[in-house]
Amino acid sequence: MSRLDPSLIRHLAIFQSLDDDALRAILAEASPRRLPKGTAMFEHGAEAHEFFLVLDGRLKVVKITPDGEQVLIRFVIPGEVCGMAVAIGKTTYPATALAATESLALAWPSAQWPKLCEKAPALAANAMQAFGQRLQEAHSRIAELSTEEVQRRVAHALLRLAGQAGTKVENGVLIDFPVTRQDLAEMTGTTLHTVSRIMSVWEASGLIEGGRQRLLLCDPHKLLVAAEGRASGD
Repeated sequence: MSRLDPSLIRHLAIFQSLDDDALRAILAEASPRRLPKGTAMFEHGAEAHEFFLVLDGRLKVVKITPDGEQVLIRFVIPGEVCGMAVAIGKTTYPATALAATESLALAWPSAQWPKLCEKAPALAANAMQAFGQRLQEAHSRIAELSTEEVQRRVAHALLRLAGQAGTKVENGVLIDFPVTRQDLAEMTGTTLHTVSRIMSVWEASGLIEGGRQRLLLCDPHKLLVAAEGRASGD
């Protein structure tokens, strides 16, 4: 991986502000990982020997509750790091990361984290910024689960996905990877039946268009109104 051109990853947020020498030093320690859809990058409770940067594809981070329910915590998109237990003083992974689509990532030994930060101090600062954004997102979701009706939570989840991984197209905002209704149910603390009912209403009214490999938000503004509780979505 030391021959990888730094320009290929310079645009990624985690590497912004690093010069070519720092990028080469970081890449020299990396190894590639290709994951077929459905396979685990790492599993909850396993020793955190590595951390990862997603280059292509999508991962979904899930956790099993004490009563056996699966909760979808977040999607990891290209340019994001995951599995960085070492950066927060943990020795095991706090959740499981599964490939939602065929994915490609770079992996580094966790033991290399201090060395990499020494070579490129901006890497640690950028990683902490990413953790801060995820913590803020987690706080927002907790508040939504505690105070909002299901329809508003689903609308917020769709808008959050659109903001993280959506592409603006002529007829709306496209989320071009599989997001199932079960995924949305796990993200919003409700049932598949409830999400299906809400999504069916929104599809019939032209707010969204669903598909096996994509989800189009045809009218993000109306979804925002629904998320803010000013419309029923009927």
